Amino acid sequence: MKSVDDLIDSAEELTGLGLSKGEIADELNVSRETANWLVEQTEASETVSTNTDAPHDIHVDWSAIGRDSQRLSYVGRAIADLLSKEGEEVDLTIGIGKSGGPLATTVARELESDLSVYTPSKHRWNDTESETTGSFSRNFASIRGRDCYIVDDNIDTGKTMTETIEIVREKGGNPVAGAVLTDKHGEETVEGVPIHSLIQIVSMNE
Repeated sequence: MKSVDDLIDSAEELTGLGLSKGEIADELNVSRETANWLVEQTEASETVSTNTDAPHDIHVDWSAIGRDSQRLSYVGRAIADLLSKEGEEVDLTIGIGKSGGPLATTVARELESDLSVYTPSKHRWNDTESETTGSFSRNFASIRGRDCYIVDDNIDTGKTMTETIEIVREKGGNPVAGAVLTDKHGEETVEGVPIHSLIQIVSMNE
């Protein structure tokens, strides 16, 4: 994608497919605020144009990696290398959502750990913060009593990573570290858990 117009078109297409705004944020690798703004632009184009300024955000398109299993495995090895420096006792890797899951799979293979997948609550989010919670897939490894790594494609505001860390702890797991492909959050830790990234994005406008 090369322009905001492309993102607006994609948001319109994804809305038409029935995706929530939270899922759109996940698919386009933007914040929830940005996803909400993009959807508003598609709605405004059908009624009255809006002059609302676009939120300050950076879109990350890593589809050149995601569409090729070999490239994905290379990136997974790099992420596994970052995490391996946290210790050798971890035997579970948790992937967040549709994007973090494939990355976590390659990381788990490299680290020879079990695999779990967490679907965050933002996949149900639309216009308001709700009381919905995320869930772990029962098709993958259990959490309780295990040290684990958490893997996602991107950390934006840190909300999803915070949610995942909290629910891992609620389930009796111990999150040792997290890792992402790109980091727009800029903090070294989330809820006391060290976060590693292959690429850190720094805004020069702040």
